[in-house]
Amino acid sequence: MRAIIHTRYGTPDVLSLAEVPTPTPAPDEVLIEVHAAAINRTDIGFRQAAPFFVRVFSGLRRPKYTILGTEVAGVVTAVGADVTKFAIGDRVFGVNANHFGTHAEYVCMKQTAPLAKMPDAMSFVDGAGMCDGMILAINCTRRMQLGPQHRLVIHGSSGAIGTAAVQLARHAGAHVTAVCGPDQLVLMKELGADEVIDRTTTDFTAIGRQWDIVFDAVGKLGFRHCAKALVKRGLWVTTDLGSFWQNPLLALVTRRLPMKTATLPIPPYRQADVELLAQLWTDGHYRAVIDRVQPMEEFLDATRYVESEQKIGNVVLTMR
Repeated sequence: MRAIIHTRYGTPDVLSLAEVPTPTPAPDEVLIEVHAAAINRTDIGFRQAAPFFVRVFSGLRRPKYTILGTEVAGVVTAVGADVTKFAIGDRVFGVNANHFGTHAEYVCMKQTAPLAKMPDAMSFVDGAGMCDGMILAINCTRRMQLGPQHRLVIHGSSGAIGTAAVQLARHAGAHVTAVCGPDQLVLMKELGADEVIDRTTTDFTAIGRQWDIVFDAVGKLGFRHCAKALVKRGLWVTTDLGSFWQNPLLALVTRRLPMKTATLPIPPYRQADVELLAQLWTDGHYRAVIDRVQPMEEFLDATRYVESEQKIGNVVLTMR
């Protein structure tokens, strides 16, 4: 089979398209013929080994996972002897979290992995472009315990996590202010934001307004910077460890204080969340935001675009 591989860390140029053996499913695994797979910032971080501590998981000297990619949509073509949840021919989508391998024509996943059957009307592109950002957003919004009583501002609302968070917050009934670039203001309204702020002309923390929750969906702002935009017992939620990996400690320190609180939700990837996502999509409460769809052969161009941090929602590769 063909796969996008890398055997050393570095720029996108370390990636190449190569022929590798097709995997064989273990007794508790399914073999998926990959039709589409997304490129996300986890793929970028593991390819760069940045920040450096990523090497603890990815391999100290060279990559342990030579085929990247976590998000996938495809068709089950073989099943292990112990598999009962899926059958050959099932259209499936999900996240191969902590294992990678979806940037290839075939990938094996456990039947208990964050994997679910696709709704009949869902395309492979949509299936591949909605899981990771949505699951991260779900874990963050669960920590917020969102409801109609909350006023929420989402910084970086046009990314994969941000677009998912806007839709989840709308579904929960919260009042949503989306902060994004000028070209995405209309999109944010379409996704359900009550208000929009152009980040290129306005610093939302400096306009004298306060929210119950500030959600930094791209991990670019610090707690100190956002605190002035929070009510007294407000909650700051981020998706990044921080420049000096201080955010987990900050979350622990402020959790028990009667003041503004920081949190960094650790995202568990669960099959139930992918099944929930399928239901939300079917009911019309969620849609994938796809920026670009490119063939597998254009992986370098797609990777460079994701790394530029200019993407809106998701970038998807089609594998066949």
